[in-house]
Amino acid sequence: MPIKIPSDLPALDVLLQENIFAMDSNRAASQNIRPLEVGILNLMPNKIETEIQILRLLSNTPIQINVDLIRIDETIPKNTPKSHMDAFYHEFSDVAGKNYDGLIVTGAPLGLLEYEDVKYWNKMTEILDWAKQNVQSTMFLCWAAHAAMYHFYGVQRQLRPGKLSGVFEHKVAEVNDELMRGFDPYFWAPHSRIGEVTLEDYNKVKGLTVLAQSDAAGTYLSATDDRRLVFVTGHPEYDANTLALEYERDLEAGLSPSVPDNYFAENNPDKKPMVRWKSHGNLLLTNWLNHYVYQNTPYDLSLLRRK
Repeated sequence: MPIKIPSDLPALDVLLQENIFAMDSNRAASQNIRPLEVGILNLMPNKIETEIQILRLLSNTPIQINVDLIRIDETIPKNTPKSHMDAFYHEFSDVAGKNYDGLIVTGAPLGLLEYEDVKYWNKMTEILDWAKQNVQSTMFLCWAAHAAMYHFYGVQRQLRPGKLSGVFEHKVAEVNDELMRGFDPYFWAPHSRIGEVTLEDYNKVKGLTVLAQSDAAGTYLSATDDRRLVFVTGHPEYDANTLALEYERDLEAGLSPSVPDNYFAENNPDKKPMVRWKSHGNLLLTNWLNHYVYQNTPYDLSLLRRK
């Protein structure tokens, strides 16, 4: 089944060119089924790029999905036109009275800031608290995963000596959890962050289980036992060239970045990236939507507050 997105959203043309089953609003309106309602709180500066990456993963599931793109405030992103934001994004206040089957909160380039110094931190915490009552299951990516751990459990992330950038091997820690269904015992996933929450701190949180981890990159995936909160410290949504573009950007900014680990062939930036995380990324989102969202969400979303 397809995802339903606005007919003139740029991501639609990209997905259709890739033969991904995406349905525009007009066609979806003619179908008499109960689609899943999924929100995407996009905190990344380049909104369009992130939209395409996440929508590509969502579109590989067998469930029809209605997607709402949500902005955290009225600030115009440097890398996204105001016209795009006005046309396709909802203010949080416009959807605060709505219930969602699923919510995805993206990362943000805020790893060096204290959480309270983030200009929209108060709004962020408001949305996090709202999600616990109004969303069946929320997936937090990268910075958002650490921010949610801090807000809900008081777990403070530490700063690494240098930026963690590259593609790393991970081991499945809980083979029987349905989020891990179909995973190989070892799999690869991209990371791009400066923050770190230790395995010890994850294990201290009651009702939270670490599902996958890496010797080099630390804990990658964890979830609450009620499946309402999922924390992903990496970027399963990344395109083949995303880490390369980040590396080139940091070079141009004079930051002397390290070459992303296990990413370029022979670790040579002049060679093409080795893409080996796409299947795991698709499987992760499919399992989340099926087992954590679809199998648990009520048909009447207004019942979520009673759960």
